[in-house]
Amino acid sequence: MGELRFVGAAEIAARLTFPALVEALEAAFRRPIVVPVRHHHGIERPEGEAALLLMPAWTAGGGEDDVLGTKLVTVFPGNGARGLDSVNGLYVLNSAATGQPLAVLDGRALTLWRTAAASALAARWLARPDATRLAILGAGALAPYLARAHASVRPITQVRIWNRTPARAEAVATLLRGEGFDAAVAASRAEAVAGADIVSCCTLSAEPLVEGRWLAPGQHVDLVGGFTPTMREADDEAIRRARVYVDTRGGAFKEAGDIVVPLATGVLTPEAVQGDLFELAGGRARGRGTPDEITLFKSVGSAIEDLAAAELVWRGLKEG
Repeated sequence: MGELRFVGAAEIAARLTFPALVEALEAAFRRPIVVPVRHHHGIERPEGEAALLLMPAWTAGGGEDDVLGTKLVTVFPGNGARGLDSVNGLYVLNSAATGQPLAVLDGRALTLWRTAAASALAARWLARPDATRLAILGAGALAPYLARAHASVRPITQVRIWNRTPARAEAVATLLRGEGFDAAVAASRAEAVAGADIVSCCTLSAEPLVEGRWLAPGQHVDLVGGFTPTMREADDEAIRRARVYVDTRGGAFKEAGDIVVPLATGVLTPEAVQGDLFELAGGRARGRGTPDEITLFKSVGSAIEDLAAAELVWRGLKEG
């Protein structure tokens, strides 16, 4: 066995690009990958419930190059008040042929990259090809990654950011302006959504932030943040007005409040969900049909995405 590699955020960034990662994710949703049910453990804290997530997956091709990975993620919403990141984690990559450990990667950095890339992958099928204006609701660590990822698949030039704390939105806008975007802070959620071609929401909100009455023909809504049945980023009217897609039916139908609640109340039926990433990648579901359709993509994250990203990093390390 070779030396176990510890791979930090900077080295992950040096080995990944969004075009390459989006392609790797699309290929992964066509590959034979085993994905057991994600383990979700609630952790009671004085400031509210935190969570420990365990996400295993492995390639099942039967070859010596097959890989096995497990992500261990902690989500502590109260960390914001401490000046700490809410989401942290590690990713352990093993050989699926021998079980030997290969690398331990910064799980937080890997999650930021793969989450944004999954949204961009969906946008390749669901956002209008001429989309140039992006709205981002939420100014956490994921926000700039979403801008970069969407800009890798659509000609995004303008970004408008809303956050409950305007100073955090301004910090993201300043960062993105330094990367060449026309980025500015929106005074309200409605202002951010108005005129946007893609609306990306990356928060831990329990109350809907995207209101369906604001949506205009041709918009694509990208819901990224909520990962439990009690989290909502879009209201029922947004679900009613849109053609709805998910990253995985198994995950979204069980964990995503934006899907679980409308299903329970009859606002949405399982048959009305147009497709998931497996079906889109495999050509079994069609994406956007007309320029005027409103599309909505809800992701809760899949271990497939983590494995594909970690494998891409590992291949790059091996190639030097």
